[in-house]
Amino acid sequence: MKKSFLLSVLILGSFAGFSQSDRYVSAMQKNIAAIDSSFRNPPTLLGLSNNFERIANAEKTQWLPYYYAALCQVNYGFMEQDKDKVDGIADKAAELIHKADSLAPKNSEISCIKSMIASCHMMVNPMQRYMEYGAESGTNLDNSIEQDPTNPRPYLLKGQGLRYTPEQFGGGCATAKPVLQTALDKFVTFKPAGELYPTWGKDRVNQLMTECAK
Repeated sequence: MKKSFLLSVLILGSFAGFSQSDRYVSAMQKNIAAIDSSFRNPPTLLGLSNNFERIANAEKTQWLPYYYAALCQVNYGFMEQDKDKVDGIADKAAELIHKADSLAPKNSEISCIKSMIASCHMMVNPMQRYMEYGAESGTNLDNSIEQDPTNPRPYLLKGQGLRYTPEQFGGGCATAKPVLQTALDKFVTFKPAGELYPTWGKDRVNQLMTECAK
């Protein structure tokens, strides 16, 4: 009798765990799928960030919800027109990615978000902030490449930064194109570690390459 009862508890527990995992995957997939279209209506990025943060708070051992919450947050920061608000948005993204980093340290994808956050702070006042935040952004991209040399996203972010850096400061399309081409080549062979892992960036590389071809 006791054995039957214990067996029933174990079976029910396994089904409950499967159901919880299934709900997590379903919620993540739904919100990840909404990211691209949200750029047409930037405030929806904040809604998605909040969604991912709620998922993260429910699934306390998963780093990916915090990662996507920070990704949406920092992308909104780049699109915010009121410069007085940008630092606060970037700080919130930093808070989120710090939580992801505590769960998955030395992670190439997380280092990319750290770089984006530094760049977001820098864009508030590039002339005054370049020395601090430009260096921080570059260091995080170097870390990202070291942590996973197959990842195309640090090369995308490097190339994008060069594309919009004036030629007199070492940027421009001529400098950016080889780096963007490396990103494109790596997108061809890159294999995400799982179904919820980041895959974004290839369309952006193609867009930048098209700009530089004009």
